[in-house]
Amino acid sequence: MGPVHMNEVECSGFEKSITECFFNKDSLGCSHEEDAGVRCNVPAMGFQERLRLSGGRNPFEGRVEVLAERNGSLVWGTVCSEGWGTMEAMVVCRQLGLGFANHAFQETWYWPGEVNADRVVMSGVRCSGTEMSLSHCLHHGEHLDCPKGGARFAAGVSCSETAPDLVLNPQIVEHTTYLEDRPMLMLQCAYEENCLATTASQVPADSYRRLLRFSSQIHNNGQHYHSMEVFTNYDLLSLNGTKVAEGHKASFCLEDSECDEGIEKRYECANFGEQGITVGCWDTYRHDIDCQWVDITDVKPGDYIFQVVINPNYEVAESDYTNNVVKCRCRYDGHRIWMYSCHI
Repeated sequence: MGPVHMNEVECSGFEKSITECFFNKDSLGCSHEEDAGVRCNVPAMGFQERLRLSGGRNPFEGRVEVLAERNGSLVWGTVCSEGWGTMEAMVVCRQLGLGFANHAFQETWYWPGEVNADRVVMSGVRCSGTEMSLSHCLHHGEHLDCPKGGARFAAGVSCSETAPDLVLNPQIVEHTTYLEDRPMLMLQCAYEENCLATTASQVPADSYRRLLRFSSQIHNNGQHYHSMEVFTNYDLLSLNGTKVAEGHKASFCLEDSECDEGIEKRYECANFGEQGITVGCWDTYRHDIDCQWVDITDVKPGDYIFQVVINPNYEVAESDYTNNVVKCRCRYDGHRIWMYSCHI
């Protein structure tokens, strides 16, 4: 389903991500009949024996309890929920073989858990989301710091065997980019929605803003997906990664714009219909709708990196976050703009 993003892939075997391998992004001559697949062998590392979920309504949810060494003996205890989020929940679900994170909970008073495991034994947990075990994440070690305690505020998770997987189409971004000089008189609503640079508040009403416009196409290759407050961030970065301009898009309307052959559209926004993206379908944000831009009025001519990030705050769990970012090389001469080498 969806476009072919990688062709003629060659890996050494030591890469941390398949996107680090050599590949040809041109999909000519490559069809879905040649889609690659793998069969994985997960070694028995015993990670699941040092972690458990307790108090939930089913085996896929509950308060997170960890087996830790304290005073020379192994004891079960809770994880401090301060800063606990989707990335940490992803690792817990993976470690227990329960699939993907559905939600991360910072309060678990409704899941009593084991009475002898109320003591906090782990705090300051920060995960990238790719770790095999919660113990592999950054944490405070023996010097715990959990001001709220671990009873009511112990960390919890709910897991799911399946999850959405949103994937951007980099070619759409590359092929639809252009500049528009738009008068402030036509941008009042966009200004109130914070879709313009901060300097827009200091200019006369008869001035113009230069907008970098483009379309974005988001495919759902996993489970059905619903909307959220902050859906996409658009950033123009200097070559050293410094942000020089930015935009954002709330998912005010998610629907099935188009679907792969044989898949029927299910969600549409017309007449207050239910929102979402069906598996095998995609939603297209056209270049000509409000806020589908970056205000580059104050940007100097030069070479830049243009970046589009879906689900930037990890508000909704996905099976894979590594394909949520598209980066393009960008050249701006003060009058025209070129977008090239867009990739995930």
